[in-house]
Amino acid sequence: MAKLVHAEDIIIAPILTEETWAKMEENKYAFRVALGANKIEVKKAIEELFKVKVEKVWTANMKGKPRRERLNQLHGRTSRWRKAIVRLAAGDRIDVMGG
Repeated sequence: MAKLVHAEDIIIAPILTEETWAKMEENKYAFRVALGANKIEVKKAIEELFKVKVEKVWTANMKGKPRRERLNQLHGRTSRWRKAIVRLAAGDRIDVMGG
């Protein structure tokens, strides 16, 4: 797999769901990250992009789900992807809406 060099290559997008909005009160933020990214790369990328201090990183590989099933015939799957949840140091915040 190609070496991920830039922070923009590692962090793809924030994940904004009811669950992740609730976690933001605990200073935890969720991001969709590159498949080959490890915790150290994710931590450095978040710190570089948002100028915050990351205390802890959790990662998970998410399976692709069946896209469609009709008459017992499967029609593909969604892509697999990697999720990272980061906890920031007290006092740090990320503006996920980009405003």
